[in-house]
Amino acid sequence: MDDPETYYDDHGEAEWDRLASSLHGRLEWEGTVEQLERALPESGRVLDVGGGAGRYAVWLAERGHDVTLVDPSEGQRAVARGKVAERGLGDRVTVRPGDVRDLDFDTGAFDATLCLGGPLSHVLDADERATAAAELRRVTAGGGPVFASVMGRLNWLVLYLVDGAEHLRRADELAETGDYDRAFVDRIDYDSAFAETHFFRADEFEDLLAGAGLDVERLVGLEGLASVLSAGSLRGVAEDLDEAQLAGVRRLVDDCRDDRTVADMSAHMLAVCRA
Repeated sequence: MDDPETYYDDHGEAEWDRLASSLHGRLEWEGTVEQLERALPESGRVLDVGGGAGRYAVWLAERGHDVTLVDPSEGQRAVARGKVAERGLGDRVTVRPGDVRDLDFDTGAFDATLCLGGPLSHVLDADERATAAAELRRVTAGGGPVFASVMGRLNWLVLYLVDGAEHLRRADELAETGDYDRAFVDRIDYDSAFAETHFFRADEFEDLLAGAGLDVERLVGLEGLASVLSAGSLRGVAEDLDEAQLAGVRRLVDDCRDDRTVADMSAHMLAVCRA
């Protein structure tokens, strides 16, 4: 099991492709963009925290925003710079090192802040997560939107039930703590290919953000009821769906997105907040 920085260094272009190469990734992207379009200001300075390979930074810049992307992974920053340069967006996007727990910007420096895909999930220590959430609020101008998404615990447990036999011996432990770390995988004698992660419940996520002084306006499930289709044994099902079936899946996900129970069960849950 790698630490998050090493994991994302090694994944390079795969992280750029992740949001377009599968139904699961496309649902995460589409659900996030829908919320961004609803709550972003028309223009202004946007901070993309843990922005990785730059999917959202490019999307924002193409719509006229001035974007600063920060990420601790040198490999991801290199991919982001390449994608920005390919599209001629270098005058609108700045890419630099940065950590959600210690953002090197003035208070209120940005009109909107993004922390998408799970940077908060990769902060294992609870006190450090509180610091990170407070940083998201601090760097955002008063009343400005903050968008944060994390990885959901219930979905991870459902995936164990579907095809994670090794994990079932201690699934109750993960259900209680949400901590998928080296100590956990050592206890089940499992060579994990994923990074250390804290998986959230919905109440816990909202409490974290509210505790940082953020006003949570909306909590949505991004992949929603289709989250289970990321299970290894079910990926073929998603790949074999025809256009009418895919449209049906999207309608189901869209119709249930704001349901709190569905959000809690989603692979990623997104909070739309105000600083």
